[in-house]
Order: sequence, then C-alpha cells, then structure tokens
Amino acid sequence: MVAVAVVNQKGGVGKTTVVLGLASAASARGTQVLVVDLDPQGNATTGLGVFEPGPGVDEVLAVESPGGLAAIVEDSAWPVDVGPPPRLAASSPSLAVREPQLATDPLGAQDRLAMAMRGGMITNEGSVQEADLPLVLIDCPPSLGLLTVNALFAADSVLLVTEPGAWAVDGVGRMIQTIERIRMRRSNGLPEEMGIAVNRLGRTRDGRYWDQQLRAAYPDRCLPPVHLRAAVSEAAAQSLPIHGLGRRPGVAEASAEFDALLDRILPSVAETNISHDRSA
Repeated sequence: MVAVAVVNQKGGVGKTTVVLGLASAASARGTQVLVVDLDPQGNATTGLGVFEPGPGVDEVLAVESPGGLAAIVEDSAWPVDVGPPPRLAASSPSLAVREPQLATDPLGAQDRLAMAMRGGMITNEGSVQEADLPLVLIDCPPSLGLLTVNALFAADSVLLVTEPGAWAVDGVGRMIQTIERIRMRRSNGLPEEMGIAVNRLGRTRDGRYWDQQLRAAYPDRCLPPVHLRAAVSEAAAQSLPIHGLGRRPGVAEASAEFDALLDRILPSVAETNISHDRSA
C-alpha cells in the first residue's frame, strides 16, 4: 500500500478534481484505491456519490486510534461498470472543529492519521489486507494546518496540484518548503515529492504564460497537465468517474490526461512497494 497526499495550501486549484480523476483512472485499470477525504468541505466524498456517510475520518482523528481507519472505510457509489469503485474514508463538517482541537494535544497530534492507517485497510471482500489496496489518495484541505500536516506524516508521496495563475510559483515554493520540513521530522525521510500537476490549464495566452513560468521555475518537477474541460466539471456534478461519462465531448481527452498523470504515479507506487519489501 502506498499513500499519496494531494496538496496545495491555496484553495480553488482543483485538488479534489485531480484526486477523483486519478481514482477514476485507477478504477478503469482495475486497481483498487482508497480516497481519504481530509477536507471539511467534503467534495471528494460527494464526488464519489456518498451524501450520507457513516462515521468518517474525523472519528479516527479524535483520539489516537492505531489501525482505526479500517473501521470507518466504506464503499463509494461509483458504478461498477468502469472498474472496482474506490473505497472511501469520508469527510464531515466536524473536521473543521477537529483541527483546532488537535492543536491542544500536549504530545502533538500530527501523526494521528498515520497511526490510524497502520495495520491494513478493509477491502471489498471485507478482509484487511494492505496488498489488496495498492493506492491511497489523501485529499487535503486548502491550508497548511494540522489536517494537512497529518496527511504529510501519513503519506509515502506528495503530489502538488496548482493552476497556471499569478502567485502559483510562490505557492508551490512554500509547499515544497513545508514538505522538506516534514521529511526532516520523519525517521524514514518520507514523503517523497512526486511532482507538480498543473490543473485547469486553459487555451488562453494568460494560461500559457503562467504555465511557462511555472515550468521554467521547476523544470524537472512538472508533470503532464490537465486541461480545463467541461467534461471534468460534468463528471463532478453528476458524482461519476470521468471514465464513465461515455462519448460526451472532451471525455476521451480528459480521461487520457488523468491516465497519463496516473502513469507517472504508478511507477513510484511500484518502486515504493519494492523498497518496503526489501526493508521488511
């Protein structure tokens, strides 16, 4: 099992869109994925078609709960004809209240999610086997608070999501600094940085300009972009995977872009699994 935190402290860049697109791409390949929704807005939860979730991730952050995430993982409502529907650790508005409460823990509460993820996950068959759940995507809130810090302490890798706009370069730089600070505090040197996903790339002069600025600043870190398309918004509005929208305009192109982004993640997943096996 490899956990990938999808982050940016700036809101509105489409982190949840990328999480759902990657989950759709993984499902279309037959890969089981768990989405952990750490954003109190809960857009990943509703994007997976779950509108009345059971006990969510807030419950396992309330106390130190080793292996506790397995007990609150539930099925998403995506159709099975695309592939195995993602599993979900759901968000709730109570997460917004939980974050300031975490800050009062005298021993520090930055690793509660990591503790809750320890010991396996529930699969579709009900068993607890990490090998059956190769990929975990953690959708983070638009902040550098304790919820995002928990994700970074739990993650093996980090995917930075941004959009081609003013201050994007500065925002990415601050996020990279935060990741480095977390790595210095973790004994295993994780999380690894997978790269920067440029989301909502429009076909305007302004969009191209800021995309070029970002790629000039981070030439070795930028991943294949995801363009701005109505099909992606339509999939989110209908709580459906982008790969399951049929022949609507832009679906094939959007699906291919998320497939390309997943291609860049899956080798990292395989390499991390090999590394874990060797160290076991």
